[in-house]
Amino acid sequence: MTKKIHIKRGDTVTVNSGEYKGQQGRVLEVDRSTSKAIVEGINMVSKHTKPNAQYPQGGIIKKEAPVHISNLMLVDGSSGEPTRIGRRLNDDGKLVRYSKKSGEEIK
Repeated sequence: MTKKIHIKRGDTVTVNSGEYKGQQGRVLEVDRSTSKAIVEGINMVSKHTKPNAQYPQGGIIKKEAPVHISNLMLVDGSSGEPTRIGRRLNDDGKLVRYSKKSGEEIK
């Protein structure tokens, strides 16, 4: 069984702790099995690569490494503030995410 995770690909999140604390970025990928996410511009690491089709020169490239989900908080679209997430049924009977801070639905 896979875990319920409060963020999805495409969400804007802020980092709670660590070297990148306070920075914001867009979620590029979520790995539910390890509870980690890759966030654009966050947790950059240097990776040594051999020449290949994508990198004909090879050498050292910078890329994002995964960050644990517990260190990320969703940014509320209306206020731009970090917020906790809840789930509730909307008028159509669908389960939707909502901001605990503003009470608005998250698209």
